[in-house]
Amino acid sequence: MLTLAEAARFPEAQVDTETHRLAAHPDRVPTAMLVPAAFEEAFYRTANLPEQLSRLLAPVNPARLDEDLLETLAEQAQALVRTSSLLDDAVQVFYRALGNAGLNAGELHARRPGEREVEAARVVPPGTAALHAVKRLWARDWTFGALLTRLDDTGRIGLEARPTLLLAGPPGVPDARVAADLGVGTALVNGLGLVGLP
Repeated sequence: MLTLAEAARFPEAQVDTETHRLAAHPDRVPTAMLVPAAFEEAFYRTANLPEQLSRLLAPVNPARLDEDLLETLAEQAQALVRTSSLLDDAVQVFYRALGNAGLNAGELHARRPGEREVEAARVVPPGTAALHAVKRLWARDWTFGALLTRLDDTGRIGLEARPTLLLAGPPGVPDARVAADLGVGTALVNGLGLVGLP
């Protein structure tokens, strides 16, 4: 788990361009941390999700797509991701990182860098609600729309793990004044500060 300042030391290809943009404004961004892609990848691997998802989605034929079947299987795939467990050690690492970042109490939201979809949570120590929000966000990669987009774009269903941002407070809303101040097209702001430059 990384602070935004720590994440900014990594190449944009690893942490996403938005992470670098947010890290450039430490005075405006409230408490935040980045869950690296490696954490999600370890979750998938230890829960044996690649094999389970592959088996589940094997009936999908990209050449002759049955959208009704894809919709049914997408719901099952999301449930599989949401209900699979992280190893206890990984959970403890996540809780410690939340505590160290000051995100283990109060409202927060999880979002993929560069994207607008969020999962919000009201957290009490040790941070179970935050962990559930992260897993709900990861499960969004298996919605009907996400699967259809991947099939259209790449011809396959698989995906790579990606980083996840955790930011204090509720999801941000577009603020034209802040966007103009920063010289960007879109700035997302909540009551605590700048929480998005997608």
